[in-house]
Amino acid sequence: MTSQNSHIAVIGGGPSGLMAAEVLAASGYKVTVYEQKPSLGRKFLMAGRGGLNLTHSEDIDKFITRYGSAADRLAPVITAFLPAALCAWCEGLGQEVFVGSSGRVFPKAFKASPLLRAWINRLESLGVNFALGQHWQGWDENDNLIFTGGNDIHTIVKPMATVLALGGASWPRLGSDGGWVEVLSGQGISIVPLRPANCGFAVAWSDIFRTRYAGQPLKSVVISFMGTQVPGEIMITEKGIEGGPVYALSAALRNMIAKQGNAVLHLDLRPHVKFDDYVQKLRMPRGALSFTNYLRKAGGLSPIAIGLLMDRPDRKDLPNLLPEKLAAIIKNLPVQLTAPFSLDRAISTAGGISFDAIDENFMLKKKSGVFAVGEMLDWEAPTGGYLLQACFATAVAAAGGMKSFLEEQK
Repeated sequence: MTSQNSHIAVIGGGPSGLMAAEVLAASGYKVTVYEQKPSLGRKFLMAGRGGLNLTHSEDIDKFITRYGSAADRLAPVITAFLPAALCAWCEGLGQEVFVGSSGRVFPKAFKASPLLRAWINRLESLGVNFALGQHWQGWDENDNLIFTGGNDIHTIVKPMATVLALGGASWPRLGSDGGWVEVLSGQGISIVPLRPANCGFAVAWSDIFRTRYAGQPLKSVVISFMGTQVPGEIMITEKGIEGGPVYALSAALRNMIAKQGNAVLHLDLRPHVKFDDYVQKLRMPRGALSFTNYLRKAGGLSPIAIGLLMDRPDRKDLPNLLPEKLAAIIKNLPVQLTAPFSLDRAISTAGGISFDAIDENFMLKKKSGVFAVGEMLDWEAPTGGYLLQACFATAVAAAGGMKSFLEEQK
């Protein structure tokens, strides 16, 4: 089936695609959103299950630094669509926001579903059409878009312009499966390999430790790597560790593992006690106490923290250490990471379309009239609202660039 339309195609029904569709439809363009899943915003909804972290309230200069090597490229985009603008947009949909104690910004409803419902209603009122269950296959020899749907029915579409908003490759069952990499690489478009971001890491736990503590949190610790310290709670898993502090350091940890095969981070198991004060606590006579009970009473360690210490190869030597040396280990415990968890388990994706492959308006240099937004691009950021902020901001920027492009075509 061939459809010759004077409309704009947005491929991908996540937040980047829907925001681009809204900006363009509000400007009077006819827009169709093509989504391979039977419903919109699946990963968006998943992100909101524990509280939809839209953005962050910190100073914008510090905010921009969260994007690492992509900060210079994203700075003008985010300053053109600031966190305050994203909050105003959310409230315009009837979803009030609040700033949490950590500075993160959430809808008062906390979940993503009320916001998404209101958003879809707005898009429909703007005349946006939704073509669900449509899997994009690429272009034909005439640069028409090719989609396959139910019963392997092929649809060929020739839009005025196209927005690619296909996401990365984390949580592929929700729709972002990275299948676009092969399509775009085949067009000669430079793609930085996709890698897991905001991910956990493998640790070679002993069978005893894994059996006893997998699935349990290690609370109130500080983890450090290459001079950066992050407080919080980490989760022990059967195969390693994950959690907010680990995600915050994941880019540096992942890159170190790629460089030398492993990375060693350090845990302060008693971060709220100064070293000298902690040494004094450990001077308490053991008496008839077992070593583990001594660590619990004198050291103030939880069972899981004690388990970490006793998982060390030198655990038999620990009871004989001087308090100063034992304190040094407890407050700077090394943990060797051997590999990041797989991409399909990661929260987000690093890599993607190289910024060298797009112009200042986010149009592909090798595909006139085709724009790319969101997580498809080569940037990464920690959790905390930075991911969604950049997805929305790049969509707004690309939609503006497309409007300029179409005006020039006229």
